[in-house]
Amino acid sequence: MYRKISEYLLEWKKSPNRKPLILQGARQVGKTYALLEFGRKNYDNVAYFNFETDPKLADTFAENISPAYLLPILSHIAETTIVSEKTLIILDEVQLCERALTSLKYFCEEAPQYHIIVAGSLLGVAVNRKQFSFPVGKVDIKTMYPMDMEEFLLAMGENDLVKEIRSHFEDNTPMPRVLHESAMQLYRQYLIVGGMPECVHQFAQTRDYLLVRHIQDTILLGYLDDMSKYNTKNEIKKTRLCYDNITVQLSKKNTRFQYKLIKKGARASEFENAIEWLSLSGIVSQIYRAEQIKKPLENYKDIDSFKIFVSDLGLLCAKKDLTANDVLYMVEDINEFKGGMAENYANNQLVINGYRTYYWESERGAEVDFIIQREGKLIPVEVKSADNTKAKSLRVYMETYKPEYAIKLSAKNFAFEDSKKIVPLYAAFCI
Repeated sequence: MYRKISEYLLEWKKSPNRKPLILQGARQVGKTYALLEFGRKNYDNVAYFNFETDPKLADTFAENISPAYLLPILSHIAETTIVSEKTLIILDEVQLCERALTSLKYFCEEAPQYHIIVAGSLLGVAVNRKQFSFPVGKVDIKTMYPMDMEEFLLAMGENDLVKEIRSHFEDNTPMPRVLHESAMQLYRQYLIVGGMPECVHQFAQTRDYLLVRHIQDTILLGYLDDMSKYNTKNEIKKTRLCYDNITVQLSKKNTRFQYKLIKKGARASEFENAIEWLSLSGIVSQIYRAEQIKKPLENYKDIDSFKIFVSDLGLLCAKKDLTANDVLYMVEDINEFKGGMAENYANNQLVINGYRTYYWESERGAEVDFIIQREGKLIPVEVKSADNTKAKSLRVYMETYKPEYAIKLSAKNFAFEDSKKIVPLYAAFCI
């Protein structure tokens, strides 16, 4: 299956300023597969090492972390000659070996001709919680996410539809009705299946939602296991409580995160470490309220007002125990959840595209779902789960800040009206 990360990796390989690369991201997003495929296609050979499956590997790095010492030993372990420029060295689950991460500094300084990538699913947690000597300035860092809507469409064989969507996004003209309806159906399928590569592959092969759900349940159990394995004892229960409660809060009309909804009397000081763990692990993402609409938005974020979204829609549906038909037909039973689900989907697509998202709220309660910096301009993005796109809050925002234009994501077809770029939900990947 095509992954956009492959284009980034190829640019990294060709760059004259290439440094050792850290590829981070939540568990099961496809880091290992993407790296092995990249290595197979672009190098003579691959030397792959995994600190989880081979715990003794860490002993090699415990003795000495200079490249001159490591390279002959790693060649022996991999049973392949590691050649500069010709071999891709992959160190997987590197969060389990602090010294391996530190060694990247010396690969950068002493052996830049060797191509080395390290990957880890809980790197953020490990680096934050342990006394890692992080190789600041000596590495490139890239975050990998679940498959976005475009990658899902391509995996489903919808290459021509992707071209149509991109074309109509650019010229703001409506898609032919049959294509629009087909794309909306695929969008709903994506909400159920999500972007975990194993789930997408299974669905593309079988169209069986029950098999997909089994995989999702297994991934969720793995996340719970990680919360126990890579966390302090007194934080385990709090982290699980927060994770369970996030999906509940997405069903509220106001999706702003509220500690009091975790349990009666809950305070930020009690749960902020748990939320930080979930964010660092890549399982969730936090977006903050922008107190002022000025550049840079990061300077004006309100750290006490934020929303939390989960990283994968399929896992969200699995956690809520929603059936495929619930989402495919958008039944009335999930009316309270539709808005939060669409908002979560939109945030994921924006984040995957490299945007840092914020939201806006007026003193009188008007709220715009997202504010992004697009092509140098601060652009409001409003999200609606259906085709009823009346948005009083967006009108208030536009009258107040007079942006060049706004983006409205909904079930409506492409258009441009009243300084608003109307974009169907399935085309969020184009933004």
